[in-house]
Amino acid sequence: MAEKKKPKYSSEEMKKYFNDPVYREELLKRSRGFFKKYRYYFFGAAGVFVLLMAVYYQYIISGLPSLEELENPKPELATKVYSIDGEVLGTFYSTKNRSYVTYNQIPQSVIDALISTEDKNFYSHWGVTPWRFIRAMVKNLLALRLKEGASTITQQLARNLYGFQQADESTFDKATRKFREFFTSVEIEKNFTKKEIIEMYLNEIYFGRSVYGISAAAGIYFGKQVEELTLGESAMLIAILNGPAFYDPQRHPERSLARRDLVLVLMVQEGRLSQEQADKVKTEPLIYTTNEEAPLGLAPHFVEYIRQQMRDKAEKYGFNIYKEGLSIYTTLDSRMQTYANRAVDEHLAEKQEQFNKIWNWNKKEAVLERLVDRSARQSQQFKRSNNKDSILVALKNNPLFIDSVQQLSQSIEVGFVAIDPKTGGIRAMVGGRNYRTFRYGLNHVTQIRRQPGSSFKPFVYTVAIDNGYPPTYELLNQPVTVEMADGTRWTPGNFEGDVGGKSTLRNALTHSLNLVTVRAIMEIAPKEEVVEYAKRMGIKSPIPPYESIALGTAQVTPLEMTSAFGVFANEGVLVEPNSILKIEDKDGNIIEENIPEKKEVLSKETAYIMTNMMEDVINIGSGLRIRNYFHYPAGGKTGTTQDYADAWFVGFTPQLAAGVWVGFDDQSVNFNSADGQGGRAAAPLFGRFMKYVYEDKTIPVTQPYFRIPNGVERDTICAETKKLATEFCPVKITEIFNSKYPPSHCDIHLSSDSLDTGNPSEF
Repeated sequence: MAEKKKPKYSSEEMKKYFNDPVYREELLKRSRGFFKKYRYYFFGAAGVFVLLMAVYYQYIISGLPSLEELENPKPELATKVYSIDGEVLGTFYSTKNRSYVTYNQIPQSVIDALISTEDKNFYSHWGVTPWRFIRAMVKNLLALRLKEGASTITQQLARNLYGFQQADESTFDKATRKFREFFTSVEIEKNFTKKEIIEMYLNEIYFGRSVYGISAAAGIYFGKQVEELTLGESAMLIAILNGPAFYDPQRHPERSLARRDLVLVLMVQEGRLSQEQADKVKTEPLIYTTNEEAPLGLAPHFVEYIRQQMRDKAEKYGFNIYKEGLSIYTTLDSRMQTYANRAVDEHLAEKQEQFNKIWNWNKKEAVLERLVDRSARQSQQFKRSNNKDSILVALKNNPLFIDSVQQLSQSIEVGFVAIDPKTGGIRAMVGGRNYRTFRYGLNHVTQIRRQPGSSFKPFVYTVAIDNGYPPTYELLNQPVTVEMADGTRWTPGNFEGDVGGKSTLRNALTHSLNLVTVRAIMEIAPKEEVVEYAKRMGIKSPIPPYESIALGTAQVTPLEMTSAFGVFANEGVLVEPNSILKIEDKDGNIIEENIPEKKEVLSKETAYIMTNMMEDVINIGSGLRIRNYFHYPAGGKTGTTQDYADAWFVGFTPQLAAGVWVGFDDQSVNFNSADGQGGRAAAPLFGRFMKYVYEDKTIPVTQPYFRIPNGVERDTICAETKKLATEFCPVKITEIFNSKYPPSHCDIHLSSDSLDTGNPSEF
């Protein structure tokens, strides 16, 4: 048993102290003597304490924002990307996805829910509640840690607006921060009205999911503008503030609804809502955005394309695209983009099903082995492992891994872009089949270069037409051998393997005759001129001056091919493809405004004659399948490369130029059948897109037909001689010519004696 502690004074001494004045006075003299003896120590300690408090006060004050910073806060604001028809396509932000809205844009239900839940005395205090603050700090001091915050809305704003809180704060730093929040809150109340404080708070506060501010929260949770929020949605967003991760309404629906209901109860208690209204709100369902496609938006490949351009412009103008709340107004049309996405989905679903039926990995064992090895070496397991050989072996023998490689490798890829040829503005872009899940992968419109096959042939025929040769000019459709620069011999052939006789330039382009095109580049359209014309029309990729380019062996991007074909639709005028109309800062000041530069690169006559020839490609030639969907005037050209690795169609109407590439990321995987022809694998996508666009009456068709320029004449020619027909020519057809280069008259049918005995017909 522990020994009982002996009291300092006995009961006799205590009795004597209270009953004997002399004894009591003697004890007091002793204590005063002790204080007198050590008084300098007491004064010194008190002085040190006062000095430390003064230094600490100065330390607190030195870390406060200036009056200028209070009056001109600079929160991080997300940059928004807008379509030409006013839709938000995407946002750029670092860690804070934030969009600023004014007090008048915020529904009263949001404000009422906020005041009732976070700070019911908001309108009566001056930024802080001193006694509550002191009580909290005493509790924290006794606990030797920061247990209680005691924050008003203004104090929360101070913490969020100026970033006082740090993840690795010590207890001393946390206490200092609390004092600074206290003083800053008072300064905020002195410099701003209550409305301004509410506005700043609701634009600064964190709502989870990397979202800051009520506007961004309304979009990410409910897919709405902030002005459209209902009472129930307002209460839910305020409920989230208490713990954005803990009360996420989609991940934790039960606890978030319970918290939302508490917000409604508090609103009723504060007289900001009737009980009947609260009960009604509780019965109304909350509909959240799926968040599968919403964060990526309608055109993620295009938005990433914009981001890459803005990254370069940031260095030029000195802005930060992730923090300064810029507005980027682009050329993309959200309606056309919707139709592009739809056309891609429908077309690829059909083509993928066909391809899966014919592709056989058993016959491609070497290809599969290489693909599996490459995928294994690119995997995170391989990169992070210290024993890479064992990981490599394990993955190569894992059936699930091999199956995933097979599925990915045989997935058909796509690049689609639509451009307004008169402005160069990109109206739609689908950079791959993964547009729903795209992050920072490959854009098959801007970042791939592939051989365009026969879709390059129009450049050859453009040179021929511009050199004065009419569409009726004939070349032999016979085998040809070309001596190449390296000493080898090249013997091209027609796709169908047929040869014989002669063919007009029109017929050769319509039916994509390789032999005639090669003869054209050898005889009437020199390869050096073809290279020059292609570059003049907008092809920036390197083009070697070889005869083989006639069949599309030079590698190009879908974007530059589509832009070049836009020259035909735009009567010979090139407008470089562009995507950004203007850039504004957060205050609406214009940083950059772009006016596209126009350059005439072809005569109107040549552009129209080529357009007319390419209309035949769609009406009766290799692009005929387009007419299963689309029936307005249009021209274009199909393209197919060796082993059906790449399928192309590039075409145009008077309003739009559009290019389609369909293929595989690894070219050892290919269609390997006629289903991979450009007319089958690419052209129908063009047809679907144009059909949907032209059916939409909100997109006006201002020019339904191609205009014939003054320098182009239409006349009848002799079907036999391909010269201007005489009255005696038995068979006549209609053709167009450049009036500068009129054809000669038929020199065979000069009289009735030259007529055949049969009945002539006229086309």
